[in-house]
Parts: sequence; C-alpha cells; structure tokens
Amino acid sequence: MAKSAAARVTKERAQSDSFAALLEETLGAAQGLEGSVLSGTVVSIDGEFALVDVGLKSEGRVALKEFALPGQKAELKAGDVVEVYLERMEDKNGEAVLSRDKARREEAWTQLEKQFKDNQRVNGVIFGRVKGGFTVDLNGAVAFLPGSQVDIRPVRDVGPLMGTPQPFQILKMDRARGNIVVSRRAVLEESRAEARNELVANLKEGQVLQGVVKNITDYGAFVDLGGVDGLLHVTDIAWRRINHPSEALHIGQTVNVQVVRFNPETQRISLGMKQLEADPWEGVQAKYPVGSRFKGRVTNITDYGAFVELEPGIEGLVHVSEMSWTKKNVHPGKIVSTSQEVEVMVLDVDPVKRRISLGLKQCMENPWSGFLEKNPVGAELEGEVKNITEFGLFVGLTPEIDGMVHLSDLDWERPGEEAVQDYKKGDMVKVKLLDVDIEKERISLGIKQLKKDNFAEASTALKKGSVVTCTVTSINEGGIEVSVGDGVTGFIKKNDLSRERSEQRPDRFAVGEKVDAKITQIDAKTRKVSLSIKAREVEEDKQAMAEFGSSDSGASLGDILGAALNKAKKGGKDEE
Repeated sequence: MAKSAAARVTKERAQSDSFAALLEETLGAAQGLEGSVLSGTVVSIDGEFALVDVGLKSEGRVALKEFALPGQKAELKAGDVVEVYLERMEDKNGEAVLSRDKARREEAWTQLEKQFKDNQRVNGVIFGRVKGGFTVDLNGAVAFLPGSQVDIRPVRDVGPLMGTPQPFQILKMDRARGNIVVSRRAVLEESRAEARNELVANLKEGQVLQGVVKNITDYGAFVDLGGVDGLLHVTDIAWRRINHPSEALHIGQTVNVQVVRFNPETQRISLGMKQLEADPWEGVQAKYPVGSRFKGRVTNITDYGAFVELEPGIEGLVHVSEMSWTKKNVHPGKIVSTSQEVEVMVLDVDPVKRRISLGLKQCMENPWSGFLEKNPVGAELEGEVKNITEFGLFVGLTPEIDGMVHLSDLDWERPGEEAVQDYKKGDMVKVKLLDVDIEKERISLGIKQLKKDNFAEASTALKKGSVVTCTVTSINEGGIEVSVGDGVTGFIKKNDLSRERSEQRPDRFAVGEKVDAKITQIDAKTRKVSLSIKAREVEEDKQAMAEFGSSDSGASLGDILGAALNKAKKGGKDEE
C-alpha cells in the first residue's frame, strides 16, 4: 500500500513536471510570436472594432478603420481571414494587442525594400498634408512626399491628386527610423523625357497639337506639349489685338496649337493659335473699300494715333493728323478713349502689310469749308488776338478756327516788326479775310487792308522814266531821302546825286530843298521809288545835243549848252 501511494505521488509529480514543461514551452513559443505577423479569423464585428482570433488564449480587438484605405469604409465581416501584427500577448484586460496597420506596414516595408533595391516604381496614395509636403500611403507604409517633388512645375492645388493611386519613385529608405521619402516628379520627368524624344522625333511645321499652358509672360505663353515646351507669342494667340496673354489664357488651360516654326538644332518651337482660325484679312479690300464709313472700337492709344478695331482681327490706325480738323499737337488720348465706339472713314488699305489707314475727322463737318461758305474772301471780321509770334498775329475767328495776320499785312507805312508792337494778347481787332486754304487749313487775314493805300493811289500817277519835283526829307551818307508825293517816299543814291563826281555829296543838299529827279524804279513790294538827278542831267544833255548840234559838227558842249540857255531865256521873255 505504501508502494502504491509512493508510485501515485511519483506519477503525479511526473505529470506535473510534464504539464509545467508543456506550459513553459507553450508560453515561450507564444512569447516568441510578439512582433510578428499572424493570420487570424474575424470572430465578430463590435461597433468600430473587429474581434480577431489568432490562436492565443484570448482574442484581440482591431479598429475597423485599420482595414480600410484612407477615406474609404472597411468592408469586413465575421469569418474573414486577415493578417495582423501581434504587439503583446495581452493587455490589462487580458486581450491580445493586435494591429492591422502594423501588419500591412511590415508587409509593405519588406516589399518596398525589394523595389527600392531594384529601382522600381511603387504605387501609393496621397492622403494628408504635413509641413513641407504630403503623406503618402504605400500600401500600409507611410512615406513623405516633399512639396518640390509633387510635380515638374509648382502645383497650386493638390486636391485633384489626393486619394488617387499613382506611381512614385523611392528616393530614400530607413527602416530603423521608419522613414521613406518618395518623388512623383521623378516619375513624371522620366515619362516626360520619353514623350519628349518621341514628340521631337515626329515634330513638323504645320502640325496641330494639344498642350497645357505652363507659364505666362508679357510677350507670350509657354505651352507644355507633353515633354517639351513651345512658345506661343502674344501676336499668334488671336487675330485680334491682345495687349497681354492673360486676356485670353490662364495657367493650366488646355489649348490646341499649330507648330509655326521648329528648329531641330536648338529644339525651339514656335506655336500659334490664330493659325487654326480663318484669316480675317482675306478679301479685306472688298470688305472695307476706300471712302466707306464704319463704326469701330478704340483698342489702343499711342503718341502717334489710335487703333480702331473694325471686327475681331481687323484693326486700323487713325493717325493723329486725321483725328481732328482743328485740334493740332494734341495727344490722341485727349480726343478719344480706350473702348470708345467711333465712326471712321477708310483712307487706305494695304493687304500685304496688313494695314488700314482710317480717318476720324473725315466723318465730321470740315469747319474750314463751313467757314468759307459763311465768310467769303474780302469779308471784314473781328476776333481776339490769341497769340503773337515772329510771323504775325493769330486771331480767333471761331471757337475752333484761328487766322493769321502776317507782319507784312499790319500797316501800309511802317515795317511789321514795328507795327506789331501796337498789339497784345487778348486785344479785339478788326481784320479783313484775304484767303482761305481748305487743304492746308490756313486762313490769311489783313489789318492794313482795312485802310486806304496812299502809296498805291499816288504811285499810279508816277511812271518810270518821268522827271518829278521832290522834296528832301532826310540826308545820310548813302544818299538823300525825298518825298515824291502824298504817301510816296523816294531815295536818291549818292552816285545818282550829280553827273559830276565832285558834286555827288549828300551834304550839299538841305532838308526841305526841292530837287528835280528822274524816276528809275518803282518797287510796290518795298513801297519805295528810286530816283536819279544824274539820269535827269544826262537826259537833258542828250536833248540839248539833239536840238542844238553835236560835237561832231565842230560845236563844243559849252557852246551847245550856252545856246540852249539863251534860247530858254529868250523864250521866257517872249512869254512875258
């Protein structure tokens, strides 16, 4: 009996040791599972958690969101087999601590390390924004996408890229720190290079392509054709005038363009959009004949005129000289304004140079023609002295028209430089209309014409070659000034004072003395009469010689003159 009791105790001890060893083995094995990925079965769904059995003494709870992609709902039900990560055997509640995220991360890291080593692209989803960039889900592993690596060019709105699976290139991995840096730009650049080579190889002038506006400058826009950029100059965007490309384009806009020029060596591409539309300049001469009137819109104003759009793509220039009949030397911006609708006349069309000359003033009444209709030449008018120049006076005749009184038309007697001193700006003066030149837009006026011209009346009685009696009015070194008649002034030069050189002295005459002289010239322009005593004496000598004899018959000049004088005396006595 004692033996049986001892045997029983020994057996129990053996069983106890065996159970302890088995338990130790089981616990030890379980402890070794911590930090590994296990397969488990979903037992049930409890609210926001799934209860998963991985074959341990207790199940574990895993949040449902860990089984779904970012922004999506988890599709999970009881009985599904899932891979989870065992963090601890049990927590304070005695449940296993499981994680689906870490399980996926472990799986992903293993796969990503292989792809990184083989320099392969990886698929991921941008799901969040962090300082300096974005977070990317690489099938469980979270990577960092720097802002500079999102696209080839800066992206203002990343919204369309968020939540969309797309390829990335791994730039750097550190499993110990859990860091992964990826680039979307590297993938795009690689694809872009391939597309660029293919595009450039097949590029031809005249080819129509689709592109995206990449950048806008003052002189045009750069269009991405899919790996290669082309320049769309501002003048090739549309047939109509475009002051800045932003008026017709915006960054990111998809456009159809035509290859205008392509240089294979420099790989510079010039693009055009207007070339895809009909040229409005075709048949422009028939549409806009010279002399016809049209309405247009002012699109641009410069120092030399204003551009008027007749239709989209057709502009003409109204030169500053064709803007107003009366406003001269005025900036075009003071006559018209941008976007103003105006009526213009076609003056000239050059389809080769693609130019149309327009006139604005031609659609208005010509004030010069209207003035002449109301005021015929010879009419007496009154106006205000607007300005005084070295040429004469400008007199305002209407609010728009001025006429000019030339210096020579101020006074009959005095020189213009002296007569102009009698006038000042603002004076009201009476004038006579002398001439109207409509083409040159000039009006000639006169003030002296309002008075009688004494010289003209007196000079009609004077004839060149006649001998007149005149009165000395002034003496100078060059001769003497004389009064020939009322309002007529004459001059006798020094060498014309006498036939005898010794007598050609102005000082032998006195002011007020009367002399007989022969008229040698009448100058209506200078209003002067030239006379000569010498010419009168020579003429008298010729007459005496002809009447009383000549030196050829033996008579001396003294004898002839003596005979002439005696005859003159005798004739005088007979008359008495």
